[in-house]
Amino acid sequence: MKYAYILGSNAYISPHGFISFTEGDQTKSFLSIRSVYHDTAPGSHLSIDLDIKDMLDRELRITDNQADNATGFHIAEQRDRILVTKHNGDTIIDIHQLDDESAMALEHNIIAELEVNAPIVAIRIRGDFMLGGMHIEIDNEKLFVNGNSYANSVLAGENNLQFATEGVVI
Repeated sequence: MKYAYILGSNAYISPHGFISFTEGDQTKSFLSIRSVYHDTAPGSHLSIDLDIKDMLDRELRITDNQADNATGFHIAEQRDRILVTKHNGDTIIDIHQLDDESAMALEHNIIAELEVNAPIVAIRIRGDFMLGGMHIEIDNEKLFVNGNSYANSVLAGENNLQFATEGVVI
């Protein structure tokens, strides 16, 4: 099984259902996809584990869509989306499973890679959060890792997607 992660105008395709980051000499998972929504499977839904911090250094841990401590956060869950915001409405992280029609409406370079690799799901991630000491900001156009921007890249690999101080590796 392959997963496509859409971050800004970038797409990363990996055979692994998790994204990690490096902190010193350690590698830590911050997002794991437990299950995905299937319109032909009643009761199915996007289910995740998440371990991040907001810009105020407050930890947010979610296990199987349930927050360990949601103080200061608002979590909205739909069958294909988990949206975490501050109480003022600012997005911390938005994890959205795209339907086939939405995935095929992405940029042509992303569509070509999706057609070649045939991932089981395309997950769009947006937000503004911390992974250890790394600041991650993802909007509709770009991915920023510690202020360094990434745009219009499409990569497929055999490893998991990983954020590092040097950038994004797969």
